[in-house]
Amino acid sequence: MSTRKLSLLDSTTIIAGSMIGSGIFIVSAGIARDVSLSPGFLMMAWILTAIITVLGALSYGELAAAMPKAGGQYVYLKEAFGPLYGFLYGWALFTVIQTGTIAAVAVAFAKFTGVFFPSVSGDNVLFSLSGLKINTQQLLAVVVVISLTFYNFREVKSSAFLQNIFTISKILALLLLIVLGFWFGINGLGDWSHFTPAFPEHIDWGTIGVFGAAMTGALFSADAWNNITYTAGEVDRPQRNLPLSLFMGTTSVLLLYILANVVYLYVLPIESISTAENDRVATLLMQTILGEKGKFFMAAMIMVSTFGCLNGIIFTAGRVYYAMSQDGYFFKSAGKLNKNNVPANALIIQCIWASLLCFSGTYGSLLDYIMFVVMIFYVLTIIGLFVLRFKRPDMERPYKAFGYPVLPAIYILLAAWVACVMFIYNKEYCLYGLTIVLVGVPVYYLFKRSRLA
Repeated sequence: MSTRKLSLLDSTTIIAGSMIGSGIFIVSAGIARDVSLSPGFLMMAWILTAIITVLGALSYGELAAAMPKAGGQYVYLKEAFGPLYGFLYGWALFTVIQTGTIAAVAVAFAKFTGVFFPSVSGDNVLFSLSGLKINTQQLLAVVVVISLTFYNFREVKSSAFLQNIFTISKILALLLLIVLGFWFGINGLGDWSHFTPAFPEHIDWGTIGVFGAAMTGALFSADAWNNITYTAGEVDRPQRNLPLSLFMGTTSVLLLYILANVVYLYVLPIESISTAENDRVATLLMQTILGEKGKFFMAAMIMVSTFGCLNGIIFTAGRVYYAMSQDGYFFKSAGKLNKNNVPANALIIQCIWASLLCFSGTYGSLLDYIMFVVMIFYVLTIIGLFVLRFKRPDMERPYKAFGYPVLPAIYILLAAWVACVMFIYNKEYCLYGLTIVLVGVPVYYLFKRSRLA
C-alpha cells in the first residue's frame, strides 16, 4: 500500500469527520445528570476532554511521523511492546470499537431519517428471524453501511473527496447552530445566569470521582481522532502532514464542541438540558429558538454529520485489519488489495460484522464495555512513545512530541486517572470490556500457530 495521495486537507477532514458524529448533539444531557446539574462540571468535562485529546494527538504525531505505515496504533503497540499487544488492540477494534461505532452511528443516521420518513422506525418490524425482530431502522442502517463500504472500494482520493464534502458541510452546520444560539440568545432567549452557581457548595473526592466517570460521554464524542494513523501509508508527506493534521483536526473540533456547550447553557437551563427528550439537547435548542421547524433542521444536520462520520470510520479501519493480515494475525484475504490499492476484503469483513451488530441491538452496551479499554490502549500507546525512545533511540523522528517528556506524561496521568475512575464507578462495564480483550489472547495464539505452520 504505497500510494500516497491524501493531502493535509484530506487528513484533517478525515480526523474531524470521524470525530463529529451524533455525540455532541446528545451526550451533554447525560453528563448534566451525572454531575448533579452543575454547569461548571458540565463545561469542565468538555474542557478536560479537549485537553486530554489534544495532548494525545500531539504525542501521537511523533509515532505517526516515525512510522507512517498502514495500521497506525496497531503498529505503534506492536513495535513498542510486541505483536500480542498490537493484536489485542486490533482485536478490540474489530470486535467492538470500530464496528460497534459503525453500527451505532448508522442506527443514529436511520433514527433521524425517521423524522422525515416516519416509516423508518424501530417500531416498524418487517419480519422476525429466529426470534430476532428486524425493523426498518436497522435495515436502513445496514444499507448505508454496505453502500459506503462499496463506495470505499474506489481509490483513496474518491473516499477523501466525499469525506471533505461532508466534513466541511457538518462543520458549517455546527457553526450555524452556535451562531444561531448566540444570536437568539443575545436577542432575548439567552441568560448568563444559567451558568450559576457553577459548582456545588460542597466538593469532595467522591464528587470529583463522579465527575471523572461522567466524562465517558464527552471522551466518546471526541474519539476516533486517531483514525488518520490507520491510513498513514496513504498520506502524502506523512512526516509533516500527519502531526499537523492531528493537531488541526482535534483542536478545531474540540473548540466547536466547547462553544456548542456554551450555547446550550446560554439558551437552556441545565435542568432542561438534563431532561431533554431522548437526550436530544441540540434538538431542544433549535426548537427553542426556531420552533417546530428547528426539529427538522437538527434532523437534517445530524443526518449529514452521521453520514460523514460513517464514511470516515468505515474508510480508515480496514487498513488496520490489512496490516494485521500482512503480519499473519488476521484472515489472509484481508491482506489483499484491489486494483485501486484498497484493502477491499478487509472492508467487506468489517461490513459483515458491523451489519450483524446493527441487527443485534447490543452495540450500545458493547461500546459502554469497551470505552475503558479504549483509554487503556491510549495510555499504553503513549507509554510506548517513551519505550521506543529508549529501545530505538536511532529511529528517525521527523517530528518529536511537543513538550516531551512533560506533556506526554501529563496525558498518561490524566487518561489513567479517567480510566481508574471509570473502573471504580462502572466496574461491571469495565470488566466486560477487559473480558472482550482477553478473549483475544487465545485467538492471537491460534493465528500465530497457523502463521508458523
